[in-house]
Amino acid sequence: MDLIDSFGASRYDIHDLELFRDAVTPAVTRALAPCKVVRLTKGEQLQDSVRAHLYIVLSGALGVAAETAMGDATVERIAPGGSVGEQSVLDDAANLDTMTALEDTELLVIDADLLWQLIDEHNGIARNLLRLLSFGIRKANAMLRRRQKLGEFYRQLSLNDGLTGLYNRAWLADMLPKLVMRARKDTTPLSLVMIDLDHFKRFNDTHGHILGDHALVTAAGVIKDALRPSDFAVRYGGEEMMAILPNTGAQAAMLVAERLCSRLRDATVFTDMRLPLPHVTGSFGLATLTPEQDELALIAAADAALYRAKQAGRNRICS
Repeated sequence: MDLIDSFGASRYDIHDLELFRDAVTPAVTRALAPCKVVRLTKGEQLQDSVRAHLYIVLSGALGVAAETAMGDATVERIAPGGSVGEQSVLDDAANLDTMTALEDTELLVIDADLLWQLIDEHNGIARNLLRLLSFGIRKANAMLRRRQKLGEFYRQLSLNDGLTGLYNRAWLADMLPKLVMRARKDTTPLSLVMIDLDHFKRFNDTHGHILGDHALVTAAGVIKDALRPSDFAVRYGGEEMMAILPNTGAQAAMLVAERLCSRLRDATVFTDMRLPLPHVTGSFGLATLTPEQDELALIAAADAALYRAKQAGRNRICS
């Protein structure tokens, strides 16, 4: 950082500076005249001293990188007329943000004591400072909202199976206990259907894993589309899937399972009829929550019913 001039001797006009907009008086001009104008070359960092200063960009651009609570950094570009360090001056603390010249840049440096004097003596400068701080808070809040939305987006991604789009085991571990608790609290039934695609290893061995993945996606789409808006479809693992049916007793759940079994049987995985096995079927195990069961016992009951469906010849429902 090189000292090149005083502000009074420089070519810059005080009226172009946001902090002094509509607040320029002869007294303000005289007070700023001896303030330093310094130059940073592109890529050079501005090192603040122990005592805070206000920096106003006169030409070029300054990048301010501030670390967020998530541990990463956001970079704000400060254009000519804009300033850096208002909060540091108010806090009487050195600015810890990383400030880097994005191009050759010239800055006006205002000492904290002088800035406080100008604020005390000129209401217009105080108003401008409040306005600039308000803009900064709005930008920070907008960035926080964007980060929250992005965080929620990635959280949702982490709860969905990447291949089928169904909920995954992480979602199940979080939500099924809550659904069980809600069913108990509201004294409403809760049913669960375990689904296993029949002879899926044979399908993969015959047609390859790419078409096997396509079969999984097809089956997942059939299950999801056949459920009600209040139901949930989960990929439990491999070729096993699950339908969770809140507020659904055993009789109604059996109707849902029959619909799933029929639609899966009729779904075409690929249309080239020269190839064998253009369809897939599934075995279904149905269980309805009983008073003594928790979520693990409910899954175990549905899994036992699924095993009975396989033993009975597959492509069927057991409860």
